[in-house]
Amino acid sequence: MTMKLDTLQAALQSVLGDQIVALKRELGEITITVAAKDYFNVAKLLRDHSELRFEQLIDLCGVDYSTYKDGAYDGARFAVVSHLLSINKNWRLRVKVFAPDDDFPAVAAVTPIWNAANWFEREAFDLYGIIFEGHEDLRRILTDYGFIGHPMRKDFPVSGHVEMRYDPEQKRVVYQPVTIEPREITPRVIREDNYGGL
Repeated sequence: MTMKLDTLQAALQSVLGDQIVALKRELGEITITVAAKDYFNVAKLLRDHSELRFEQLIDLCGVDYSTYKDGAYDGARFAVVSHLLSINKNWRLRVKVFAPDDDFPAVAAVTPIWNAANWFEREAFDLYGIIFEGHEDLRRILTDYGFIGHPMRKDFPVSGHVEMRYDPEQKRVVYQPVTIEPREITPRVIREDNYGGL
């Protein structure tokens, strides 16, 4: 395993060179961080270069780092993390890219490189508000058409902004302000005498 990771690390450093912002090797896995400006070119090299051959994108997701390390984190807020597989070389890689602007998080779309990224990028857009520049069909995929906001952001209210319900009188779905009242959900513990034979 170690020799395989050594080979992958050497190939990554040889092919990508200065385009790697950080390379982390932990728990038998390699994670590279690349700059947003290099993301598309790095992805293309990872797929096409004969020493790497990452033909398959396994997963792509968004991450909100705003509360990371209990708010002590001082880096960019939004990141996109991709998991790649090289069937040819039988190795895996995690690629991380941070969106440079927290107010308008945007990175290049990798859908032209790996078609499997299509719905993953739509999901990250829908849930985190990350814009994928060059994506041909970037629209919501999990939330409703009129949904306001991005529910996986750490600053999104847990109860949401509006609720949806079916109104039998109007015979349609209606939207209304949230009627959930915050309450403390602490279980009450009741102990019986001789519980468990003690």
